[in-house]
Amino acid sequence: MSETVKARTPWSGLTGMALGAIALVLALFLHSAGPLDPQPTVGQSIGEIAADISSSALKKLKGEELPPPEAQPWSLDRSLATAAYVLAGLAVILGIVSLVLRENRRVAIAAVGFGGIAIGFQLFVWTVMIIAGVIIIGYILTHLGDFFGGFG
Repeated sequence: MSETVKARTPWSGLTGMALGAIALVLALFLHSAGPLDPQPTVGQSIGEIAADISSSALKKLKGEELPPPEAQPWSLDRSLATAAYVLAGLAVILGIVSLVLRENRRVAIAAVGFGGIAIGFQLFVWTVMIIAGVIIIGYILTHLGDFFGGFG
């Protein structure tokens, strides 16, 4: 009597690996292609911020209640970034399920790796952008005194 062991298809590992690869490609695309939605100019953005600040300050001085904040609509960029995070999270979860089910170890590690790299890449890009923003704001504040100092 011969016993043959039927090899199981690592469905969760393969699905996780595919989702992780899609998430990684989506994250790379989003950060390399730039914003897909039309962006307002810097002048428009600063003008809207200044108008919001002045109108809310006037309402506060008059004693009026400020309107409740409005929920921002979901743009294409925000939807795709969220989809990349969700796909990467699913890839990690499916990779762990694959490890628990004792499926092919390489496939499971690839699923966790692709998902983790997709999440890590997006977090790394945001961290770099925050650091760059702080450096730019510090530079502007440092040289703002020189700019106004020339008028006195």
